[in-house]
Amino acid sequence: MKLICYCFNYTYEDIKKDLLENGRSTIMEMIIKEKQFGGCSCHTKNPSGK
Repeated sequence: MKLICYCFNYTYEDIKKDLLENGRSTIMEMIIKEKQFGGCSCHTKNPSGK
């Protein structure tokens, strides 16, 4: 299982399923909104710092 979002623990499989079920990625939309409001800490949770 490949973790894509370390802040919200979403995997590649989660995003793929979301895309197939909704025709777009609602997970990515949520992540983008959270980043805009400072709800993201990828720089500390992601081992690569991204």
